[in-house]
Amino acid sequence: MTKSEPRIENLLAALTLDEKVSLCAGSGPWHTTPVPRLGIPALKVSDGPNGVRGDGLSGTTAACFPVGAALAATWNTDLIGAVGEAVAEEARSKGAGVVLGPTVNLHRHPLAGRNFECYSEDPYLTARIAVAFIRGVQRSGVAACVKHFVCNDSEFERHSISSEVSETALRELYLVPFEAAVREADVRSVMSAYNRINGTFASSHAELLRDILKSEWGFPGLVISDWGAALETVANANGGLDLEMPGPARCWGDALVHAVREGQVDEAIVDDKVRRLLDLLSSCGALDAPQEAKEERSEDRPEHRVLAHRVAAESIVLLRNQGVL
Repeated sequence: MTKSEPRIENLLAALTLDEKVSLCAGSGPWHTTPVPRLGIPALKVSDGPNGVRGDGLSGTTAACFPVGAALAATWNTDLIGAVGEAVAEEARSKGAGVVLGPTVNLHRHPLAGRNFECYSEDPYLTARIAVAFIRGVQRSGVAACVKHFVCNDSEFERHSISSEVSETALRELYLVPFEAAVREADVRSVMSAYNRINGTFASSHAELLRDILKSEWGFPGLVISDWGAALETVANANGGLDLEMPGPARCWGDALVHAVREGQVDEAIVDDKVRRLLDLLSSCGALDAPQEAKEERSEDRPEHRVLAHRVAAESIVLLRNQGVL
């Protein structure tokens, strides 16, 4: 279990079970649930990996940077760090404390319809680019959310497919960029995937979420479900998921309160989820900010246009045929 600053422990002690459980699910598409009586605000999250769109309803514009595959093709970690910083600035203009990115799944399957969003087929290159991006985003208080943990390699039947993967392949390929994100970049949140891994849903996978991510790697942050990926009440809770998104709650809420009261889920497990959320709120400055909603802004920054153009130019790779092809 994680340990936090005294303010967070005091807030945790003051929460009722119903309030704790409410914090473990969103209140809507992009916000966590607030507890006004204790001054706990909602935290806003936003896609994404190559631009911050906000809630998608306000009509505000945002900078669109080249996609992940292009970012990695630059092989330029300093440049990618600058992109991360720009993405954090875009997030602040949308009132978001968490950017849902980077996407570090590997290019391993032709049915992976979001390969453009990922960096590479190579775990080492993916890890280097991810670390640079996350550090850039998090330098100014905005949190990154590395995704999708793990083996999310097909869009075909993504809510039900099971990725059958050996321990060796997990360790040497699929987990490599996630481990770098945690151990090197101190990423503040991780998104669990839709798929199963060896028969178990990613959001319920205790071996991956609790044993490897949280215990072995010492990840102190928040595990957020992909949107609609949380499907099991008790298995998700005991498996290591911390936040069900989007809201309102579908598999948690009253069902999780009942599971705790029936002894199926230890309340200490819920406390750990809430503590992780409060830590994330604190790291983003949200516990100290006014609780009123921040209006989204369009900020057409010339320096962001220049940066996007530079990345696009550096992503162009020319292969020279010297008789091999």
